[in-house]
Amino acid sequence: MSEQWYIEILDRKEDYLEAGREMDWYPEKMFTRYRHWIEGLEWDWIISRQRDSGIPFPVWYCGHCDEPVVADKQNLPVDPIEDDAPVDSCPECGHDSFDPERDVLDTWATSSLTPLINAGWDWDPEEEEYSMERPQLYPANLRPQGHDIISFWLFNTVVKCLEHTGETPFDSVLINGHVLNEDSEKMSKSKGNYTPPSELMENYSTDGIRYWCTSTSVGNDFPLKRKDIETGEKMVRKIWNASKLVHQLTQGTLDVDEDSLQPVDRWMKAELDRSLEEITEHMREHRYDAARRELRQVFWHTFCDDYLEVAKQRLQNGEDRAAEHTLRHVHEKLLRAWAPILPHITEEVYSEMYSDASVHLQDWPQTTETDADIETGQRAMKAISALRQYKNQNDMSLSAELGRVEVLADTSGFEAAIADTVHAESVVSVPDSDRLEKTISHIGLDYETLGPKLGDDLGEVDDALDDNDWSIDSGHLRVAGHMIAPENFTVEETREYTGEGDHIEADGVGVVIK
Repeated sequence: MSEQWYIEILDRKEDYLEAGREMDWYPEKMFTRYRHWIEGLEWDWIISRQRDSGIPFPVWYCGHCDEPVVADKQNLPVDPIEDDAPVDSCPECGHDSFDPERDVLDTWATSSLTPLINAGWDWDPEEEEYSMERPQLYPANLRPQGHDIISFWLFNTVVKCLEHTGETPFDSVLINGHVLNEDSEKMSKSKGNYTPPSELMENYSTDGIRYWCTSTSVGNDFPLKRKDIETGEKMVRKIWNASKLVHQLTQGTLDVDEDSLQPVDRWMKAELDRSLEEITEHMREHRYDAARRELRQVFWHTFCDDYLEVAKQRLQNGEDRAAEHTLRHVHEKLLRAWAPILPHITEEVYSEMYSDASVHLQDWPQTTETDADIETGQRAMKAISALRQYKNQNDMSLSAELGRVEVLADTSGFEAAIADTVHAESVVSVPDSDRLEKTISHIGLDYETLGPKLGDDLGEVDDALDDNDWSIDSGHLRVAGHMIAPENFTVEETREYTGEGDHIEADGVGVVIK
């Protein structure tokens, strides 16, 4: 048995739970850990520790009656082992000898004060109450921390701040996971199973490492994979190379009349708006992995693979202010969107191309509500992809001239963009071609559902499908004497071209080269 210092908390468990409910949790499931900890508490918070180092309790005890004597605030910090008591005699019995408190404070008892320290919380002698020098910092918008100390740092901070101020210290909580080693164990410096960040930074860029850090959902543990960092390095190089090309093709920021934009220009701006809406929502909800995936898609594929190639051909053919405007408009916004994840490459490029002011001081990119036919533009890009594929298959250079091209889908308004990009003599849209025959190439069954229902008849059903002895009637599959509901089977179709010319498809959009 020993005497310890406590903070009474058992009588306030419901208040601490309610404080947790007031905060937004990212991910939401982490609130369960907080709740389980509070519900399982069976003793008050012991804040004293018997250690060699730590912040000492500023307390002495009378050597005669054991009366505690506390240091005056203006004399802090003090070490009772080294410093004298603030009084010459015990206020209780008058004895003049004192024994120091040798315990130190629990780490969480002091680190739990950080929100109050940040806000300058202190006693105001004139008002005779506690006040905050920087009240705008309390409560804090966000507490980021690991999931292993929810029951310590987070909970104890809520306790301390709630008891002192009556307010919950944070609006929201962001809980991160741990990095795992090759054995799927938490990396720990004490265990020696960790990779120092400095070692990674000797071989990879900081941006590449940050790219890997956004590869998993917030709250989840994830392994250190160097190939994922290398993927980040490729993205950094892609941004650099694409930016160089935009810089070479354009002459500066150009304001143009929206009416002068071609359909493909409006399509690119509209695609960016659509992606920005998703990215912004992901960032607000701290879904950084989802934000990065969407950002990569719109930058690498929509902008670089599709629009940049279209604009490059237009600008190589002569001046095109609409293409220049769209290139720089989209590129500049993409840099600002990438900046939180890849801060160094975006700063380098942004300062060279757009402003002496840091990219990190710019506003988050906003949408422009550009009116465009997104679906038609997407079909046009698939047609371009199919034509590039055709050239590759026929050992043709990408700049090789093509004759008449028919797109077997609706690409109205984008024919010129397709023709310029693939160097075609002409491009026409034939969305309702009667030279395409659809055939069913495969029927897949939901065996998990159908297995128990069909029993021994399942083999007969499979044989009938292999022999093409089946039919589809009112959406149901009629086979081997059974009628199978639409939700229990899938149909895969292929399209065969029966006319003249070379036919090729990409992502469901076919083209014919004549």
